[in-house]
Amino acid sequence: MSYVKGLKCRECGREYPKEPLYVCEFCFGPLEVDYDYSAVRKNLSRKIILSRDKNLWRYLQILPLDAPPTDGLYSGFTPLIRAHRLGRELGLREVYVKDDSVNHPSLSFKDRVVAVALSKAKEFGFDTV
Repeated sequence: MSYVKGLKCRECGREYPKEPLYVCEFCFGPLEVDYDYSAVRKNLSRKIILSRDKNLWRYLQILPLDAPPTDGLYSGFTPLIRAHRLGRELGLREVYVKDDSVNHPSLSFKDRVVAVALSKAKEFGFDTV
């Protein structure tokens, strides 16, 4: 179950259905995914998310997808590494950095975004991206 209501223009607030659009047809502002946050709070808990497989798709209900992917793009869940020296230099007790160099398939932070984008393109019926 997806909690996506549709798309909403960040500039003028105009709303759109879930269609392959990325800019507002009225003001050309960027469109963002509009979620039903009250339903998310009511139905999705930390316990539920933590019980799922350790990959990007554990968050499926709060991603802009209607169904889980079937192509094996299982990126995500890269480690956080404590940066002791950086924390001291910044005067902070704890600083962590995300190590996306172990992400799959391309060892890049972009793998998560691309996995979601390709899955959504397939949902929309695109055969080329």
